[in-house]
Amino acid sequence: MLYYAITFLIVAIIAGILGFGVIAGTAAMIARFLFVVFLVLFLASYFRGRKA
Repeated sequence: MLYYAITFLIVAIIAGILGFGVIAGTAAMIARFLFVVFLVLFLASYFRGRKA
């Protein structure tokens, strides 16, 4: 999941440099969403796997 977030972030940066605003905005939005999902799943697995 983190791999896809980084991939979309790179696509957004390249599209922004080349002047494709709509594509850059969409790719950045997808990257942000995937990063949040990754972060939530990471934290959930961290706290569930932790033994007290």
